[in-house]
Amino acid sequence: MSKLLLCNARLINEGEVRDVDVLIDGERIATVAASIAAPEGAEVIDLDGKYLMPGMIDDQVHFREPGMPHKGDLATESAAAVAGGITSFMDMPNVNPQTTTRSVLRDKYAIAKDRCTANYGFHFGATNSNIEEVKALQVGEAAGIKAFMGASTGDMLVDSPEALEKLFEHAPLIVLTHCEDSPMIWENESAARQKYGDDVPFSEHPSIRSAEACLKSSSFAVDLATRHDALLHVLHLTTAIEMGLFSAAHRSKKRITAEVCVHHLWFDESRYDELGANIKCNPAIKRKEDRAALIAALNEQRIDVIATDHAPHTAEEKATTYFLSPAGLPLVQHALLTLFDLAKDNQITVELLVDRACHASADIFGVKERGYVREGYYADLVIVDPARPYRVAQSNLLSKCQWSPFDGHEFSASIDTTIVNGDIVYRDGQLTGTVAGQKLEFGRAR
Repeated sequence: MSKLLLCNARLINEGEVRDVDVLIDGERIATVAASIAAPEGAEVIDLDGKYLMPGMIDDQVHFREPGMPHKGDLATESAAAVAGGITSFMDMPNVNPQTTTRSVLRDKYAIAKDRCTANYGFHFGATNSNIEEVKALQVGEAAGIKAFMGASTGDMLVDSPEALEKLFEHAPLIVLTHCEDSPMIWENESAARQKYGDDVPFSEHPSIRSAEACLKSSSFAVDLATRHDALLHVLHLTTAIEMGLFSAAHRSKKRITAEVCVHHLWFDESRYDELGANIKCNPAIKRKEDRAALIAALNEQRIDVIATDHAPHTAEEKATTYFLSPAGLPLVQHALLTLFDLAKDNQITVELLVDRACHASADIFGVKERGYVREGYYADLVIVDPARPYRVAQSNLLSKCQWSPFDGHEFSASIDTTIVNGDIVYRDGQLTGTVAGQKLEFGRAR
């Protein structure tokens, strides 16, 4: 078993920043202490005051496999993830075939084995008609059960009130929801077509995918979860008016939790004229007041998790008109850097950043022995250099789609090293070639 000593680190973990050394023995963290003598034969990395933190656990990605390999796959997108300091991810079920039966879920795990640079877990998809498959799910088989309560993914839309009642009544795991009201969106689309024809400007996206459409759906989801005492995690919130739905208690005291994505913390509607389709996503990026409210909700604990909703499309697919351009952005490689910039601007703290991006997903989904820097836990770690800027360019993009909404932006910090299960998988701007990802273990039941 190999040993790796990380010395002179500024550890961000469990609500504090402190100077430590960390000894890794094989896959696990062996010792966390103020000073550790290097064992014989150990590799030593002197962090010289750089930040050390647990790897980000991204609870929402779309890595496009199986079925859409021209956009991305588990190998390419997990490689991009570790370059961004994400050591574990949970992939969504809207692939082809859709992950809506236990058999297909097992097949998807088989596809992932020995191909992911980061640790992997998969969400199961709810439909209007697969309640018996949902009931049969066992704890640990999936990360959670995803319900698309909005017009985002074709025939995975769950819009039957009866199906939703049964889902929240019987779901054995946490239910995750995409909340937008489809009839309101369709009405807004029709009005936009009448006004603009097919040449709808991208700046209309937050009006079409309106705050009111979000609130109507998220309110319904919260009501369902409350009435059935279900575990609910509401994904990618975007509006100020939804924040009142969520408690400011610590996540350990809540059965209803909330997520925000990095692009909704970073962009606002003023960027549509410049970036157009490259920031078209569902739910939409909205007003600067909404962005400010999301950051405030993070600081108040109303929002529990920060994620990416990484959703790559090709540049050619994006370079079309409003209704033809697909929604979604590639984000895993730059998510943590975005958060460190927000921290540098004093909008959040680095302690909050680590709590919401690393600790919270581990707690909410019951991820076993990951998400924290603790002795005995898996060594999923990230070294961040806050003094070395990082400029985004096509030459350093690892996502298969080869574009980024951050193109040309210089972040104030950089990802120095990423460690997955004790193996260095990314260092000094390069992948090492080690494919170290393991299947995540989930232990939280309803």
